Amino acid sequence: MQHDMDQVIGNFHEFYGLREMPFALVPNTDYYVGLPDHNNCFNTLLFAVASGEGFIKITGEVGTGKTLLCRRLLNSLNHKRYQTAYFPNPRLNPVELKRALAKELGVTDAQQMPEHMLLDAIQNSLIEHAQHGHKVLFIMDEAQAMPLESLEELRLFSNLETERQKLLQIILFGQPELDEILNRHEFRQLRQRISYTGFLHKLEPPMVQQYIQHRMTHAGYNGEPVFDKSCVRLLHRATQGVPRLLNIVCNKSLLIAYSEGKHKVLKRMVRQALADTEGIDYRRHWLWG
Repeated sequence: MQHDMDQVIGNFHEFYGLREMPFALVPNTDYYVGLPDHNNCFNTLLFAVASGEGFIKITGEVGTGKTLLCRRLLNSLNHKRYQTAYFPNPRLNPVELKRALAKELGVTDAQQMPEHMLLDAIQNSLIEHAQHGHKVLFIMDEAQAMPLESLEELRLFSNLETERQKLLQIILFGQPELDEILNRHEFRQLRQRISYTGFLHKLEPPMVQQYIQHRMTHAGYNGEPVFDKSCVRLLHRATQGVPRLLNIVCNKSLLIAYSEGKHKVLKRMVRQALADTEGIDYRRHWLWG
């Protein structure tokens, strides 16, 4: 069975002249597209990290590439200089958060340590890192899903400092709901500590064309565009320029074209792919006209 599946994928790759699937959903930084929003946010991250001060917040709608941007930042850091504590799971209560950070910092017996000793142990470890010239970055993905009391714990983390520098930089990646939470009165102290922000918007039509072509080319394709301008317009209007949805629909469209022996995707194929995709607003009747 596995051999048959590998054969099918191999035939698909050969048909389009690909080395790999161009629209896979995993956040592979090799497929990073240098679009304006992404470049601006990435440059903000690099500058903010180099400055060593304050909170950093990057927000964007579901599927706009926040995790990919986060991975690109992690891959770009000099790990001899930067120690990172990356948390893909935001649903940690304050004690779990402190234990997780302590563990990332190499604190011995972090899981068994009494709660009242955790913050001191974290501070001692951070001071040791600073003495060795290391900057420590706390990076939380999907931060809008953090328990509210854990967000307050982050403010306490930001108090960890010497006379010369912050001992811990905090970077939050989240959906726009994170902004709504931080705008609450009880989080005004935390909000004031955010020094740098960035926002990932959905893609405009020219960017959709660039995005699709970049991914096809990086996967090995070197022919004329498989998706013509009418397909790109339909893809943009249907997905509202959300990269994750674009990946899903483009992948399905390619498979439909392949099954018909076509090297070009037609609008009817895009519509067929859209009809099989969650997250598309079916009230938009023009999609099917």
